[in-house]
Amino acid sequence: MINLISDTVTKPTSGMLDSMFKADVGDDVFQQDPSVNSLQEKLAELFGMEDALYFPSGTMANQAAIKLHTQQGEQMICDKWAHVYNFEGGGAAFNSGVSCRLLDGNRGMFTANQLVEVINDKDNIHLPISSLVAIENTTNKGGGACWDFKEILKIKEVCSKNKLSFHLDGARLFNALVAQDESPKQYGEVFDTISICLSKGLGAPVGSVLLGTKEHIKKALRIRKLFGGAMRQAGYLAAAGIYALDNNIKRLVEDHKHATMIATALQKCRFVVEVEPVETNIIIFYLNSTISETAFIEKLKDDDILISSMGEGKLRMVTHLNISIDMIENVVRVLELI
Repeated sequence: MINLISDTVTKPTSGMLDSMFKADVGDDVFQQDPSVNSLQEKLAELFGMEDALYFPSGTMANQAAIKLHTQQGEQMICDKWAHVYNFEGGGAAFNSGVSCRLLDGNRGMFTANQLVEVINDKDNIHLPISSLVAIENTTNKGGGACWDFKEILKIKEVCSKNKLSFHLDGARLFNALVAQDESPKQYGEVFDTISICLSKGLGAPVGSVLLGTKEHIKKALRIRKLFGGAMRQAGYLAAAGIYALDNNIKRLVEDHKHATMIATALQKCRFVVEVEPVETNIIIFYLNSTISETAFIEKLKDDDILISSMGEGKLRMVTHLNISIDMIENVVRVLELI
């Protein structure tokens, strides 16, 4: 089975499993797990940020960031396609009591000028206080698109001028770093907090890390406990994250090449009307009216290829480390015959 539903379906390699079994562990609730501590220190140093905290999931890390940057009744500004708004169960409202001001960006990315236009006047009691700006890089619903770092810097200027916190949902940030030839420290210098997912393209089975100042992480530690995210001998999982950072970043280039190969085949498929630009490991495409999404998905499933629908006519394929070049070539052959 060729599973292109998501890069979250990866399974640990033999090397990663070996690292997990050999992990030195302790009780992370007491901050005494050596492997968790090493992972946190490794990522904080990599991004040039003061501290880091390991979480069970990217959603929890993002939600903790929202909560530590806002107060109930305030407002978070993000793109209309942002993961923190669309795919985290309404957590911003439920966990933090904040509303969301959605910007109509391009493939999940908005501009500094758009941001300026929606910041509320703090003296207007009829409006929620704008307190947090959140962006996502790469953009999931935007097809793995990478932000222009120059625009990020402009947005940072707006945030600083208006005393807004700036959070990065970096679930697939390493895909962007590899594709754009950027460095982690570039991002560490700009954002107040960054969430890094280890269980997508990097191939770890579980976990995300939130980066920030020591004060941010001190608050996040309490929020993680409140959310039920404190784990005990989590070092077995953290060891997988360390292995992923040491071994699986450079190879993301392969996933990007594989995605481009599939996109090229889709452009020639008679049922496909549009394929969005492919920058990293996500391919989003649209069908013409002669075939339904369900029929197309089932046709591929009959050929042992799994893909997903994102709604709004968007079909998605995602390449990852468990997809070999032979599998990609097989997908291309199937698409040529449809």
